[in-house]
Amino acid sequence: MHTFQDMPVEMIEMNPFVMIGQEFALLTAESNGKANSMTVSWGGVGELWGKHVVTIYVRESRYTKELIDCSDTFSLSFFQGKEMNSLKYFGAVSGRNEDKYAATGFHVNHHKDIPFVDECHFAIVCKKLAEVPILEENFLDTTIHEKFYAEGDYHTMYIGEVVDFLAR
Repeated sequence: MHTFQDMPVEMIEMNPFVMIGQEFALLTAESNGKANSMTVSWGGVGELWGKHVVTIYVRESRYTKELIDCSDTFSLSFFQGKEMNSLKYFGAVSGRNEDKYAATGFHVNHHKDIPFVDECHFAIVCKKLAEVPILEENFLDTTIHEKFYAEGDYHTMYIGEVVDFLAR
């Protein structure tokens, strides 16, 4: 396993539009000793309720949603645009059906009992604060439903308090 250290928030230099939207991240959750990661490209980092927070969005159909719903924690792992083939694999294959870590050579590490992907260069480990279902009746722009939810597989938004920023 790699060695990670806590990184003070004042030292964080990240562009969330690039790191989440273009380079992607792996969202990791664990329940009853079973961890799973999935690729995410929707999310945010900011301040809410007097805390440093991240928001992530997970579709109802995803196996990771089952784990995050049973857990109080989750993480986002970042790879600096590297490992793109593995990140695509984590987004295309379900952890219900196969061991994605064995297939990619990635490993689960833990910080304060919160799982994250050991091969990343930067991780945000979080405590879950809220989960909010995304519902069609709340869209003000009707094209959102047509473009992203025509098949009815909605997201749940999770808000997590940042426990630590970790750097390798």
